[in-house]
This record gives sequence, structure tokens and C-alpha cells, in this order.
Amino acid sequence: MLSREDADRRLARLGAEHEAIESSLLALQDHAGRRLLEGAELSGITRERWAAAEETIGRLWSYFEVCSRTLTDARDVRARRRHPGPAELEELSRLLEGDCMVVTGGILLAEHIGWEELVRRMNTGYAAVLDVVAAADAVWSALPARIDLLSAELQRVARLAHSVGVRPGQHPAGDDLESVTKELTALREEVIADPLAFWVPAGGSSAPGGGRPDTARYDRAARTIEEVRREIEAVLDVRKDAEDRLMRLRDLLSRADRTLAEARAARGEVLAKIAASEVPAVSGPPTALQEELATAAELRRRAQWHRLSPLLESLERRAEEELERARASLTAVTAPLAVRAELRGRLDAFRAKAARLRLAEDLVLVERYDTARRLLWSAPCDLRAAERAVTRYQEELAALEKEADEERA
Repeated sequence: MLSREDADRRLARLGAEHEAIESSLLALQDHAGRRLLEGAELSGITRERWAAAEETIGRLWSYFEVCSRTLTDARDVRARRRHPGPAELEELSRLLEGDCMVVTGGILLAEHIGWEELVRRMNTGYAAVLDVVAAADAVWSALPARIDLLSAELQRVARLAHSVGVRPGQHPAGDDLESVTKELTALREEVIADPLAFWVPAGGSSAPGGGRPDTARYDRAARTIEEVRREIEAVLDVRKDAEDRLMRLRDLLSRADRTLAEARAARGEVLAKIAASEVPAVSGPPTALQEELATAAELRRRAQWHRLSPLLESLERRAEEELERARASLTAVTAPLAVRAELRGRLDAFRAKAARLRLAEDLVLVERYDTARRLLWSAPCDLRAAERAVTRYQEELAALEKEADEERA
């Protein structure tokens, strides 16, 4: 039978373990990989392992409820008397050291286990689930984005190939481009549906999620595209440098034009949705540069290289400046929307924290949340008033949290 000092020490240790377990389970619940797995249409090994992981997650929460009840019972027994008697110590010994917890979901319909066994099972289950979640998240974070970037590069190379007459069935490089296009499309679909099929676990006793994405197929596709690109550029080298420079200029001015158009649309949105906001004006498209670009193309057609060269140098410098100015304009006009989005995110985060602390139903908090939300989701939105409202909600939550901590202490 435990002594009073042993019971207090063990109760404190188990309380700390309980808190750590709760934090781990909540972190797993909020893990980006878990949320993605829940909403994805899975196949193959990922579907099988995620189905098993979902069962394990349910079991982990069931175990956690069991240990929470047991810990609460032990604390209630200890709180009866300042100096517990033999009956209390015997009950504490049973709750803290005996096989007093009844769990289900294993091989047996129900079994009695102690704290050490319960914690061991939870650690094992948590590691198994985290291994699945972290591996899927790592693959999804790495491969789809890289495949998209490679696909964009593939499209660029394909356009270049088409411009010099390299097409499927007429040139080996064209056949390679067609083949790698199909491969990247299939690879992305497989990665999205079965990410764990593209995961190479780390050897040895690594931590959950240890390993790396399998990029073998991606690397082969990238090498193929790079080889085709070099071949196409060898063909393009035969042509005059002026053509390349004119193409780059057209692209720069087109991007600047699209960016300015996006900035003008965003400015209208900001003026409609944000109150009392100073939004800078957005200039029109670079028509003068477009006219000079047409002049440069005409000079190339006429082979007037001595006149074209200085004009291209001037256009390249000013086109870069125009694109930077357009990007700066877009950033400036969308700043109020970014501030509003950041305030919405902060308010949601504070409300989630209030819910975890079981303070979300506090009348003052509810009133301040409603006020802040009404300001942030109304149009036009008064950003200054909304920021003050979010700050007042945060301050009230902090005060209530402090009071709750003092009461528990």
C-alpha cells in the first residue's frame, strides 16, 4: 500500500503524463496531414493504413477518457482528507498502481489494465498514427507542388518545341515530351490518392514519420525534360538573339498588364469592402511600351539590327521596371484585405482557444466575439474598429484564463 508521500508523488507524475497525452492527442487532431487524409479519396496502401489509423485514433481517445476518469477519481479520494487514512491510501493504491482501468477494443471484449500498460498502448498507437499522418503530409507537401512546377516547365518547353517545329511523331524530342506529359499527369494522380506508396521509411529505430518522399519517377521525368530543353535550345541558338529578347519582352509586358488588371480589380474590391481605407490609384496598361515593342518587331523583320539593339536594351530595362511597379501596385492595393484576413484568423484562433478552455460561452466573451465578427464580416469593414474589437476579445479571454488558473491553484 502506498504511503501518503508516495501517493502524492505518483498522483503528480500521472497528472503530468495525462496532460502530456492530452496535448499530443490535440496536436494530432490538428495535424494538417490528418485533416487532408480525412477529406481525401484514397487508394492502395494509404487507404488501408489510414483506415487502421482511424480505428487507432478512436481507441486512443477511448483510452484517454478512461485514464481521465481514473485520475479524477484518485484526485477526489486524495482530496477527502489532508492526511489520508488506511482506507483512502488503499483506494489510492488501487487507482494508481492496480489494474483498475477497464478498456475495450482489444483482443478481449474488456480487460483490466494499469497505468503503465495503458500509457504503453497509447504511446504505441500514437506513434503508429503519427507515422501515417506525418508521412502522408510530407509526401503531399513535397511532391504535388514539385510536379506542378515541373509541369509548368514542361509546358514552356513544349511551346518552345512547337515554335521550332518539334512535334510528336515528327521528332524524337516531341515523342519524349508527349510521354513525359502523360507520366506527370499519372504521377500526380497517384501521389494524391496514395501518398504512402511514395514514402521511403528511414531505417533503424527512427522517430514516427522518419523517412523521405520517393522522388525516383519525378527525377526521371525532370531529367527527360531537361534533356529535351537542351536539345530545343540548341535548335533555338540557330536563330537570332533578337527573337528571344522580343519574346521575353512580350512576356514581361503581358505579366505587367495582367498584374495591373488584377490590381485594378482588387482596388474596386477593397473600396467596396474596407471602410475609410486609403487605396492608391492604379495606372493603365503600358501602351507606350507595347507600341515600342511593335516597332522593335518591325525592325527585326526588316533586319535593321543597328537600330534594334539600343531599342531592345531600353525596352528590357523599362519592361522590368514596369513589372516591378505593377507588382508593387498590387501589393499596395491588397494590403487592407490582408489585414482583414489576418484579423479574422486571429479572432478564430482566440475563439478556438476559448473553446478549449471551456470559456467560449462566457457572456462577455460571446458579446465581444459577436462584435468583432460583425465588424470583420460586414462590408464595408472598419479595420481600426475591428482590430480594437479583436484586441478586446483577446484581453477578456486572457483575463478569464488567468482567473481560471488562479481558481485551480
